[in-house]
Amino acid sequence: MKIDIKAYLDSKELTIYQVSKYSGYGYTTLHKSFNKKQTSATSLNLRDLDALAQSQNKAMWQVLKELEEHYLSDDN
Repeated sequence: MKIDIKAYLDSKELTIYQVSKYSGYGYTTLHKSFNKKQTSATSLNLRDLDALAQSQNKAMWQVLKELEEHYLSDDN
């Protein structure tokens, strides 16, 4: 399974720069994380989830629920 972070950012009209600015996490760190190819060994981490939540004034569980319901796909 793969989470499509780029589609999530697009649908929320967010950029990595905005997420970085609002969350306090470094742009380079988030950029590397959001643009890396996901494998079974590298999934979304708590920092990324926290950054997305902070940038939208949401709880992490709300963001995770949205990601699971609308942005999760088979990696094939």
